[in-house]
Amino acid sequence: MDFQDFLQYVPNLIPVELPATLAHIKMAPKGRIEELKNFDLTTKTPRIAAVMMLFYPKNDETHLVLIVRNAYNGVHSSQIAFPGGKYEISDINFEETALRETEEEVGVSSEKIEIVKHFTPMYIPPSNFLVHPFLGIAKEELSFFPDIREVADIIELPLSDFLNDEIIIEATLSTSYAANVLVPAFNIQNHVVWGATAMILSELREVLKITFEENS
Repeated sequence: MDFQDFLQYVPNLIPVELPATLAHIKMAPKGRIEELKNFDLTTKTPRIAAVMMLFYPKNDETHLVLIVRNAYNGVHSSQIAFPGGKYEISDINFEETALRETEEEVGVSSEKIEIVKHFTPMYIPPSNFLVHPFLGIAKEELSFFPDIREVADIIELPLSDFLNDEIIIEATLSTSYAANVLVPAFNIQNHVVWGATAMILSELREVLKITFEENS
């Protein structure tokens, strides 16, 4: 989608009701579906993080940036994720966390990003994080400067590819709770994107599709 056309839809994204669990379940591993339906945050004491779902123009076409995390001894090693990270006590709010971490991880100044909408927080059991996703817009072409300590690669995903249902697949993976489990996932530029990132992406897709359908 042409970026200038995309910008015309952005104000209409704001009032769209978030589908939350209904969207998350579509891309949730079977072991998480019941947990999502019955989740009670009051029983948890999670750490807090925030991530940025950042859209921007590249060759006049709308793109979404994702990162490939470095390999390390942890549950999210080498996974596909959004730029973002842990809330620090010095952050004014979770928006600032998303902006600060995006600048630290991929080198995009917070001054270039306009936050449009706060999406449904996602609890991640293996790491005990409650992640706050934010939809952000950068109105100019971006150069990325990944932090080599945390980011192995940058994925620039065209919006047209993201909205194509053909990227939805099933993959057999070993998860934190079972081996050789069939899970719903996105095939994004030959990367299997599953788990929390896929579930957040699912809500983002739903909101975008609702907005485009209602305002076309």
